[in-house]
Amino acid sequence: SVARVPETAAGAAGVFDFYQEATGRSGELPGVQGVAAGRVVPWRDSSDGLKFRFAFEGYQPADGEEDPTCRFRPVSPRFFAVLGVPILAGRDFTDADRDDTELVALVSQSVAQRLFSNGDAVNRQVRFANNPKARPRRIVGIVADVDDENIVQEPTLTVYYPLRQMASPNRLFVRAAGDPYTLVPSVTRILRGLSTDVAVERPTTLEDVRAEVLTPERLNAFVFSAFGGIALLIAVVGVAGVLAFSVSTRTHEFGVRLAVGCSPRELRAGVLWDGVRIAAIGIAAGAGGGYAFVRVAAGFFENVRWPGALPLIGAAAVLIGAAIVASLAPAARASRVDVLEALRSE
Repeated sequence: SVARVPETAAGAAGVFDFYQEATGRSGELPGVQGVAAGRVVPWRDSSDGLKFRFAFEGYQPADGEEDPTCRFRPVSPRFFAVLGVPILAGRDFTDADRDDTELVALVSQSVAQRLFSNGDAVNRQVRFANNPKARPRRIVGIVADVDDENIVQEPTLTVYYPLRQMASPNRLFVRAAGDPYTLVPSVTRILRGLSTDVAVERPTTLEDVRAEVLTPERLNAFVFSAFGGIALLIAVVGVAGVLAFSVSTRTHEFGVRLAVGCSPRELRAGVLWDGVRIAAIGIAAGAGGGYAFVRVAAGFFENVRWPGALPLIGAAAVLIGAAIVASLAPAARASRVDVLEALRSE
């Protein structure tokens, strides 16, 4: 669970001591597995204002390019353990990482993979690129990516600084073994016991925060899925209707082919192939039209891009499968044509 605690509750001078005591006492509560502090609530707090250009030792941007822009997160020790983010290399921040000790940082896995040829960013240096006076920091660890902006997880460039060396905390994160909401009264009493001015704002779980933020996207996904399902149903009915009409007009042909030795299996395969061919033509036309539409739309809107290979292959497979299902009934009807009735109908 996460609770926002205003910095004024402890005063500017004692804010770190306040959170140090709050995390320690909260960690002793039954059912608490870990407590940490930070300044950003994943999913809730926008990342737009916490993105900066960073300069990394050993990485040289190409001509005309700027230093990479990364999300910036000041966090306390044990923050990654509380949120369940694995440390892939190096170490976590510790209570010894203070403003009078060596300046350190952690980076996300995408930073190590994209900006360092061997993927090993540990012991390299990083600093704010837009501040020439910024002191470099030694990278002491690599953590897994945390993408709290997209429904489909994407590689995320993130740089983490220890709170004691950068900024005072104003968020308290508590990892619970059971229902996190049962801990809210106890944690609130601890905070108010440390300062009568403290006001815990909107305590909630990160899972609920994510669900709240993604509600519009999920609604859009549901609506588009419903329209997509209706379109697929119309396509199936259309293919089945075209093939049924084709079979009804080729009764004599099927009778002659059966009379000269063609097997019912071959007739069924032929009708199924017709259905697949119709679907393949539609897929090719749709892909061509979609590509042209994306090229045109990209000139008017930002972030318009062609889907990856996997969604396209998956959509094509679904349409081919639907065409085969729609072709089963006409194919079965073609294989049951009575030879004598078909020949007399000419």
